[in-house]
Amino acid sequence: MTDIGVSREGYVVTLELQRPPNNFIDQELVADLATLMEELDEDQDCRAIVLASAGKHFSAGANLGRRVADAEAGKPRDERRHLYQEAVRLVAAKKPVVAAIQGAAIGAGLGLALIADFRVACKEARLSANFVRQGYHPGIGMTCTLPRIVGVQRAAWLFYTGERIDGERAREIGLVDALAPLEEVRSKAQEMAAELAASGPLALVATRATLRADLVRDFTVAMHREAFEQRWLRETEDFREGVKAMNERRLPNFVGR
Repeated sequence: MTDIGVSREGYVVTLELQRPPNNFIDQELVADLATLMEELDEDQDCRAIVLASAGKHFSAGANLGRRVADAEAGKPRDERRHLYQEAVRLVAAKKPVVAAIQGAAIGAGLGLALIADFRVACKEARLSANFVRQGYHPGIGMTCTLPRIVGVQRAAWLFYTGERIDGERAREIGLVDALAPLEEVRSKAQEMAAELAASGPLALVATRATLRADLVRDFTVAMHREAFEQRWLRETEDFREGVKAMNERRLPNFVGR
């Protein structure tokens, strides 16, 4: 697992995505992350986890530009093990997670942060569920997790517009739980994780399981719907235009087909 670093201080384990500067996520990275978290579920010396990233950004999401290039080149997609199947494993893991968000958490990168129990960001952070602005459908279970965190009405606005918000606005609407200076985001997340780890470990896991009792089921149902909608939207002109416009940093010219 060369793209994920592991470090430990006391009862807190930090998992660091190591694909700087953008930390694009894919099926392999999510699968490796899930495997590590499942191993930590059985580790009595781990009571809380910090999810962090090396480099400029937490995660700029999936590399959709590469996906479009592969499709245009006729390269088939490997559907044997989908990223979303691996993401369910993350949601089903037992230990509490605090995400440390610096720079961008965009698209699937934001979706990854939403799987965590708590989020720490800095005012310079940029968060966006920008799928629809790319002619695409939200994914990685975000149609379940985002409304659960910020409410249905705010989630709808963020989805429909792809609005990019900074850390301060994210804190105002409850999308992140704490703000810290850029250079202290990770240490703040580790401080919060240490506070979680000071609680009774058996009671902590049990209480978390109660609070998230329906989450795995709802997350799985949402991802099945998301995958269905994404599958046909990937074949549209609007999706190709949306990704191209994003890469060229301009507004897309959608044609509705």
